[in-house]
Amino acid sequence: MKRIIENFEQLKALEGQLIGVSEWQQITQEQINQFADVTFDHQWIHTDVERARTESPFHSTIAHGYLTVSLLPYHWEQLVDVRNLKMQINYGIEKLKFGQPVLTGSYVRVCATLQSATDLRGVVKACIGIKMEIKDSPKPALDGTIVFVYHFNK
Repeated sequence: MKRIIENFEQLKALEGQLIGVSEWQQITQEQINQFADVTFDHQWIHTDVERARTESPFHSTIAHGYLTVSLLPYHWEQLVDVRNLKMQINYGIEKLKFGQPVLTGSYVRVCATLQSATDLRGVVKACIGIKMEIKDSPKPALDGTIVFVYHFNK
């Protein structure tokens, strides 16, 4: 169930809490190929299925690390419904670490905790601790802190 947030006070009240865990999302070769086309990153470890099967230590193609990062807002939006907004801005990423590659066909999801919410004279900075889990894997694909800036209506 999504948490509904309509103002700074409601967001601030969630500080230090686990906000939730998103749904599992499968990472497909088609997604990886499309990401490669958009970013011009066609390294064989991502796009050459046959070569990866025989030459890669993973015996599979893997998702681009930045593809997994680009999925974070999608997973965050599964957990919260921030209303009463003029605008939301992706402000930054802090201390991001890739734990292990995401093999093609794997499922990922995000666990999110609100680390802090700060009112910066009418603009709210939210720091969200995230961990992208890989189904049936003990190590996460990535972990770090994403930062959003929310401009709430008065």
